[in-house]
Amino acid sequence: MKAVFFAEHGGIDKLTWGDFPTPVPGSGETRVRVKACGLNRLDLLLRQGTPGLPVPLPHVLGADVAGTTDDGRRVMVAPGLSCGACPACATDRDHLCDRFDILGQNTNGGYAQFVVVPDRNLLPLPDTIPFEAAAAFPLVFMTAWHALVSLAGLTRGETALIHAGGSGVGTAAIQIARERGARVMTTVGAPWKKDRAIALGAEEAVVRTEEDWATAAARWTEGRGVDVVLDTVGQTTFATDLQCLRRGGRLVACGSTSGREASFDLRSLFGKNITVFGTRLGPRRALEDVFALFKSGQFKPVVDRVFPLAQAAAAQSHLQQNKSFGKVVLTTE
Repeated sequence: MKAVFFAEHGGIDKLTWGDFPTPVPGSGETRVRVKACGLNRLDLLLRQGTPGLPVPLPHVLGADVAGTTDDGRRVMVAPGLSCGACPACATDRDHLCDRFDILGQNTNGGYAQFVVVPDRNLLPLPDTIPFEAAAAFPLVFMTAWHALVSLAGLTRGETALIHAGGSGVGTAAIQIARERGARVMTTVGAPWKKDRAIALGAEEAVVRTEEDWATAAARWTEGRGVDVVLDTVGQTTFATDLQCLRRGGRLVACGSTSGREASFDLRSLFGKNITVFGTRLGPRRALEDVFALFKSGQFKPVVDRVFPLAQAAAAQSHLQQNKSFGKVVLTTE
């Protein structure tokens, strides 16, 4: 089969388009003919080489897959991989499985014509949903749903500060927060993204690197502070997040695009009785819950650009340069 893979870590130039062994499904597995695959920031980290994220080489990236099975079924693939048998998996906490992994990290993913996944990771995809939209959905929507709904318990009338509103998780989180009846403020990385974030449902949007977003958040909440912060940025925002939260507020950290180390005053944490959650992806149940709302038309993943699979390097460059608003997707046809 044809695939995009890398044999050593490094820059985008390490991505190779060429022949790769076609995967053969084993017991309890299904082969999927990939129709579309969504890109994620994780792809960039794995390709570059990141401590704590080892990958087998040569390697095929890609966590978000939509396609057809060998017997012709349209499917979307759940990106979280787990053993399916441990106590965590048996109690709808599969993201806490000791063997938890993400498709395309330690197993070959969807930057290919075919991928093999566990049978239990297949979700039937209605004919009404295009493959490109389905490939833009799983990782970011289950992450945002688990963060805002399952962990933070965001409710009607509350306020949410969502960082990186133009990212995949950010565009999903804005929609989810609005569906929950919350008011939304977001930070974005470029001025041109502000209007698009507001059109998606945010009341307020500020350029994170050019504007004092903490002051803007205080003004927006009339000095009360926000109820919930969703932070995918990390190092440059975490300490200020704590300052922006009201007493009893909740902070969910699910990314570190600006760096992995954060320094903050502990008094800003316990002094206001703030709860901090950390999450990586989320359980399968979160995906099922939010997928039901996707199928009913309540959510629409934002697809920024679609590239042919052979142009995965150009697609990664587009993502890496922060030129996208929403998801970047690869297609095999």
